Amino acid sequence: MTASHQLAPASRPSENGFRFDLVAGLTAAAVVLPKAMAYATVAGLPPAVGLYTAFVPGVVYGLLGSSRVLSVSSTTTLAILVGADLGDAVPDGDPAKLAAATATLTALVGVALIVARLLRLGFVANFISSPVLTGFKAGIGLVILLDQAPKLLGLHLAKRSFCSDLASLIHHLPETSAMALAIGAATLFFLVGMEVFRPHSPAPLIAVSGAILASWLLGLAAQAGATVGHIPRGVPTLTLPDLAMVRDLAPGALGVALMSFTESIAAARAFARSGDPPIDANRELVATGAANLAGAFFGAMAAGGGTSQTGVVFSAGGVTQKASLVCAGAALATMLALAPLLGFLPNATLAAIVIVYSASLIQLPEFVAIRRVRNMEFWWAVAAALGVLTFGTLKGIVVAIILSLIGLGSQMARPRVSVIGQKRDADVLRPLSPDHPDDETIEGLLIVRPEDRLFFLNAQNVADRIAALQAEYRPRVVVLDMSRVPDIEFSALEMMIERNKRAKDLGFVVWLAGLNPDALEMVRRSGLAEQLGAERMFFNTRTAIERFKTMTPAENESR
Repeated sequence: MTASHQLAPASRPSENGFRFDLVAGLTAAAVVLPKAMAYATVAGLPPAVGLYTAFVPGVVYGLLGSSRVLSVSSTTTLAILVGADLGDAVPDGDPAKLAAATATLTALVGVALIVARLLRLGFVANFISSPVLTGFKAGIGLVILLDQAPKLLGLHLAKRSFCSDLASLIHHLPETSAMALAIGAATLFFLVGMEVFRPHSPAPLIAVSGAILASWLLGLAAQAGATVGHIPRGVPTLTLPDLAMVRDLAPGALGVALMSFTESIAAARAFARSGDPPIDANRELVATGAANLAGAFFGAMAAGGGTSQTGVVFSAGGVTQKASLVCAGAALATMLALAPLLGFLPNATLAAIVIVYSASLIQLPEFVAIRRVRNMEFWWAVAAALGVLTFGTLKGIVVAIILSLIGLGSQMARPRVSVIGQKRDADVLRPLSPDHPDDETIEGLLIVRPEDRLFFLNAQNVADRIAALQAEYRPRVVVLDMSRVPDIEFSALEMMIERNKRAKDLGFVVWLAGLNPDALEMVRRSGLAEQLGAERMFFNTRTAIERFKTMTPAENESR
């Protein structure tokens, strides 16, 4: 969170809150509604679906959410994921089937989020590591840019794989429509300029208004495929999910639900002010789940909280979720009064809006920052991006999750194991390091400190590391400083028992020191405490050192 997130809006008086919420809601609507329509086209759905998504889920989240400023609607990432899932379920693009599939997918996303709450799975917000998420979003961004480029150029190309689509686009470049390119380029330059000089301004609304006027003057509506076409006037009609589609759409719905919650919780936390109540991850699961479930019956696509739209609410001074209700009200007013005008909107303008606000998914500085810190995690980010481009967006989520698990496993499999020494002429114990060459060890005593939970994945590595240190130092006593070990799993306990039995044959004994309460309980239950005896278990490492110093020659011999 940047420091700017905690400035002026937090200090505004609460009695004027609704005035700020009204302004923030109308400002957000000017940005969110055009983008929502554009994101609907990314998913292969009519632009009106974007308005429905800004309306119903926005109202439901505004009533249930724990964040005071989170704006829930469609997002770039969700749009491309929904489009991929719907494309597989309805390959022929039949409008009736597509509407049913959209309702089914959105309902499944809502159910998945609510079930996750019942199972207390709020922790999944951190399930995908930050570097992998950076790579995944970059891959999504590239897919969206390539997906929208033909619309920007007035081309109509069949979609296949990323590389095939890129080759097809290059091949058909000579067929570019000059009119579509002019409108799209003008929109691009305008939006980029406004983002640079007037960020969070209603630039999309201005662009849409200007494009509709130009379309009407130029008669673009008469050209097939040049504009979005008819948008139905009025509130969305009731749409029921199709139970026959559940099995086909369920796997993709899980991925969409995961990304919806991940984006929502990240945006909510990023814009939380210092005086706000804490963001409740489990309550967010209920709120976003209910928002999607309700939206499913009114034609909405899968929804989630977006960083850019929430940033608009925040910057405009939104104080409570009343701003989201105002934004939803603006969506309703647009459906009731402005739908016929929106039919004149050029497709090139929508494509330009998507391109401008999707390009931010590709954060090259983040790749540089990751590589500066950890080279391996940089390659995880690259692999996640390539996974999306190679396998597609839905399978790309699986790739991202697998990479995150591999990254977590590789870190946990090799916990730090330090040899502890004492600072010369000081009562300070610390790991031996080249930075402290004068630190001392006690002859015949080796103090080793593992620094993580010990379980089946890392027990063998830790044991091998301790064995190597024992062979190097040849001590009479090995003290395992367990103060940095929060818990010990059964497999690790078995290995400790077995290694303790072998220690006497190797000419040394094992002592335990600094056991945490949970680890101590496991040691007692396993029988290891009984095997060691009270004389070989110590409250802390200093106590073990003092005991070693007072050992008699006879005790040394017996041990």
